[in-house]
Amino acid sequence: MGKKKTKQTFKVGRNETVDDCLNRMKNEGFVPVRRMEEPVWEEVDSESGKQTEIAYQQIIFEGKPKSD
Repeated sequence: MGKKKTKQTFKVGRNETVDDCLNRMKNEGFVPVRRMEEPVWEEVDSESGKQTEIAYQQIIFEGKPKSD
């Protein structure tokens, strides 16, 4: 017997909408249970030296398998 996944994370791609990600989750048989946002950092050269800035917010959904 194979072990079923109890949860999985889905990241919203740079050229993907939140709706696209949620539809992808649904097609793979998962429902969202949690939404998280994490900053993606980027090094930028400036006059005062290298600085770290937030490039964008990465949206991540945690999903659990659908119960039929």
